[in-house]
Amino acid sequence: MTRTARLAALALTATMVAGCSLVGGGEQAPSQHTVTLVTHDSWAVDKTLWADFQKTSGITVKVSMNGDAGALTNKLVLTKANPIGDIAYGVDSTFASRAVSAGVFAPYTSPDASQGPQRYQFDDSHRLTAIDVGDVCLNVDTGWYAAHNRPAPSGYADLTDPKYKGQTVVEDPSTSSPGLAFLLGTIKQFGADNWPDYWSKLKANDVKVDSGWDEAYSQDFSGSSGKGPRPIVVSYASSPADEIGDDGKPRTKALLNTCYRQVEYAGVLAGAKNPDDAKKVLDFLISQKFQEQVPGSMYVYPSRSGVSLPAAWKTAAPLPDAPAQLPADQVDANREKWVQQCRTLLQG
Repeated sequence: MTRTARLAALALTATMVAGCSLVGGGEQAPSQHTVTLVTHDSWAVDKTLWADFQKTSGITVKVSMNGDAGALTNKLVLTKANPIGDIAYGVDSTFASRAVSAGVFAPYTSPDASQGPQRYQFDDSHRLTAIDVGDVCLNVDTGWYAAHNRPAPSGYADLTDPKYKGQTVVEDPSTSSPGLAFLLGTIKQFGADNWPDYWSKLKANDVKVDSGWDEAYSQDFSGSSGKGPRPIVVSYASSPADEIGDDGKPRTKALLNTCYRQVEYAGVLAGAKNPDDAKKVLDFLISQKFQEQVPGSMYVYPSRSGVSLPAAWKTAAPLPDAPAQLPADQVDANREKWVQQCRTLLQG
């Protein structure tokens, strides 16, 4: 089963387990302890663990998926006066400033926040709690380069070299969270004045821009199950752990010097109908039990300290030592402008 299929299957199961407490003819049993969790389409959890939490806590959790991180953030902002849930998970560090400045979340500090999530604290308002970390990096199909007897790229600069022409696929920063992270990574690398020149060179070198991660990774990237034509893709530092060959070695490699850090947060929504139980759900999201299943279910790194990673991750998906990040206020002030500049450049 491909990584995409696994996520889809887990997400479907999670939705069924979370949102379906059936009685009689299929109607949901009424409960004063019902929490609506608003999240993105990549939500996936261990079904047994999730069902056990609901049973022991007495809380019924309805899961509502709302596109990628960008679409989720937009919807939360637009509905803040009449929130569509009690708790939201999946607003990441590239969009968090917009949600916080719009007053989407209420302050809450979980008792377990000191067990690691505070390392990724967004600001001092305590409106967001870090759940997981995912570093967006260039991934290369090392097998493709070996088969073609060519050197694999080693960083950003190689992507504009004519010998790598037509080999790169990235996601559109206006429609994709990884695409936006890659754009921010290039801005950090080349500077606010020089990144457009880099993207002009990418375009001249026949970069392909897809609308989202699934299309880029599962269809156009040669190193995935889709066996597409392009051996360079924007994905995650953890992606190679899902591409282990029969010899036990990863078929792909993340270029850790191109990583831009994304932190995914959860928060209790301001105006939530059931804030008390929403806080208990958030507590569970950073509990040891939940955090232990994060890598295997959602292919990201847990925010909690001391959580063991799958064995394959230790060699195939190590965390980068110094991932790039831009200050949240700088991203908030310039995000829309940068995205529009990039769109105009690519379409021009």
